[in-house]
Amino acid sequence: MKYAIVESGGKQYKAVPGETIRVDRLSNEVGEELSLDRVLFIADDEELHIGTPTVEGAKVQTTVADQIKGRKIVVFKYKPANRYRVKQGHRQRYTLLNIDKILMD
Repeated sequence: MKYAIVESGGKQYKAVPGETIRVDRLSNEVGEELSLDRVLFIADDEELHIGTPTVEGAKVQTTVADQIKGRKIVVFKYKPANRYRVKQGHRQRYTLLNIDKILMD
């Protein structure tokens, strides 16, 4: 099984061709093709390519599938003696990327 470890937004993701990964929001439009250049590791059956810090000439081609929001998180601040109560919600935005192929030059 061929897969790669890529970095996007300071986080690392396992990219397998044909699967979808959820990364922090990117400004690309739905249907647009995107190339991830920060490839840290590639495994191709018995052959391994380890980057220092990245693998030279390696790219992961993806297609933007959707722009979504994560589940709601409630932020509640409370100080009993001062009658201080603040309730706030947050929904993180994500981009879904379909992994098309992993390229090595």
